[in-house]
Amino acid sequence: MVMRKRWQEGLRSPRGLLWGFLVAHVMFLVFAALLSLRGEAFSDTFIYRDWAMAGFDDETLARGPSPWGYPILALVPMAFAAVAGPGPFLFLWVLLTSVLNGWAMGSLTMWGQRRDAIPAGWWWLGFTVLMGWLGFARVDGLTAPVVLVALVYGVRQPFAASVLLGLAAWVKVWPAAVMLAFFAVVKERARVAAAAVLTSAAVVALAAAAGALPRLLNFLTQQGGRGMQLEATFTTPWLWLSVLGIGDSHMYMNTAINSMQVDGPGTAVLSVLMQPLLLLAAAAVTGMTFWALHQGKANGGMDRTELLLSGALALTTAFVVFNKVGSPQFMVWLAPAVAVGLTHNWKEWRVPAAMLIAIAAATFLIYPLFYDALSHNDPAMALVLSIRNILLVILFFWSVRRLRTLGRKPPTAKPETEES
Repeated sequence: MVMRKRWQEGLRSPRGLLWGFLVAHVMFLVFAALLSLRGEAFSDTFIYRDWAMAGFDDETLARGPSPWGYPILALVPMAFAAVAGPGPFLFLWVLLTSVLNGWAMGSLTMWGQRRDAIPAGWWWLGFTVLMGWLGFARVDGLTAPVVLVALVYGVRQPFAASVLLGLAAWVKVWPAAVMLAFFAVVKERARVAAAAVLTSAAVVALAAAAGALPRLLNFLTQQGGRGMQLEATFTTPWLWLSVLGIGDSHMYMNTAINSMQVDGPGTAVLSVLMQPLLLLAAAAVTGMTFWALHQGKANGGMDRTELLLSGALALTTAFVVFNKVGSPQFMVWLAPAVAVGLTHNWKEWRVPAAMLIAIAAATFLIYPLFYDALSHNDPAMALVLSIRNILLVILFFWSVRRLRTLGRKPPTAKPETEES
């Protein structure tokens, strides 16, 4: 009994969380080092390494997707990981991800000073480990900790938070969803806009200096022609038509972009409609966040931090649910808002936290464990994917309902976290 109590106290301490963080990340680093010693990479880092070794020049690449399908700042960490050649690429990539995760964990817990944030730190660490290589071998794993730090800065430091979000959005577009929540919630919207403009101006200057200005916005056009990806939420009906062999629905590999897609009656039309549907959903959630803020203020006040986190979760979930691309690494987009939400109001945020753990577990089963079975019409894995997608839809409705609740609920006291 005494030993059990000591273990519990240890896990609740900053030292215990630090050891957990180090053990988890050292495991990934050791595995990355072993693969690097054999001259190998893992998952998408194979593609990143090829791009970096080719100098990000499409003409020297034999085949496959173009590096300019990503925003330009995504190429910076790829160039860093390739600084010592192709051999240690994976190790340096995982090392960079680990450093960013350490920064995020330190910010989340105020470097161990906020003992009440330790459980949230364990939750985020558990989610990171459960997502596995989806957070360590993809660009998304670099942006998630940066977004988490931006949310910790929150409404108290909107300019710094917006700069971080702007930089992250030039690595992968999804942090723009969190930027929308910031713009809707903070008082000093001019500072948020200025941060976005200044960050983008710096990126444009970098692109001009590198001679990449003509390709700067390629990432906005290269995704438009793709079809419905296998894992996307709206693809679920055609997934089952393919599994059951009904009609002409079938799965196929789009080698040009290295993506498994589903084709069938109506998928071409749906693929075209998904982009405007995503924009409409984002606009609707942003509008609802504005409404919740002004309605809450009319009721006597508003906890802007809670509204920011709820809006950020609603918008990032909308970016996943209404996306024709359903790559499994997209799940890491949802963790930063939930992790910071747990430090702000553990009771309210337990529900999305539990849902995200279930979503991460289902995603891990899909990729990397049984993706081959899924892509060959395995009904069991189709069921797992369907459950995961249903959970995403439920999470989206939970976050929208949370915004509605915040708009209608008068605060019991003046929020301490409200921006001054």
